[in-house]
Amino acid sequence: MNNYTTSPSSQKPELVTIIAIMTLANGIINILWGLGVTTAVVLGTLFIGIICAPFTILPTILGIFEVIYASKLLSDPPQPIRPSQSIAILEIVAVITGNVLSLIVGILVLVFYNDSTVKRYFAEINGRVGPVEPPVGPTPVTQPEPATPKEAAPKPGRAQKAAKPKSEAAKKPAKPKQAKKPAKAKTAQPKEEKPAKPETKKKGRSTS
Repeated sequence: MNNYTTSPSSQKPELVTIIAIMTLANGIINILWGLGVTTAVVLGTLFIGIICAPFTILPTILGIFEVIYASKLLSDPPQPIRPSQSIAILEIVAVITGNVLSLIVGILVLVFYNDSTVKRYFAEINGRVGPVEPPVGPTPVTQPEPATPKEAAPKPGRAQKAAKPKSEAAKKPAKPKQAKKPAKAKTAQPKEEKPAKPETKKKGRSTS
């Protein structure tokens, strides 16, 4: 036997109890309806209508599943169980067998499953409790913050324009200066000394 603990916030809503009671009552009716129709067809046709038994017995099978599901919803403490929309759809389809009450129950159960309290109850008993949604109110209007003025970049003046070519010239590598060739030293040629002419003695008159 499984032991399930419930929290104070997971009390069974009234709509869940209504769903369980309607499903249980409709399940019992479907069981009796399927058995009655099958018996009437088989005996009324002298067992020739037994061929139709697999079709006429379907409400009975659906009724068994309805009783099992309703007993889980009515259990105390509640067992982890999910809303069975498939059973509600089959209850609507069962109208083809002549059970109009099953059609009404199926439509009501599908409507009750969409209720917010029912959805929250199934989420709690299955251990999937989500955050509580706060009530929707008027959203406060937030004023936009004033934009800070951007600092204007200083416009280039004459001094900056004059500095640009200098900086560009500084970026270009200076060409190496070629060394000047040394000037050829002039060699002083020695002057040829002319031989001194021998002095000629002047013939003077000799004095006696």
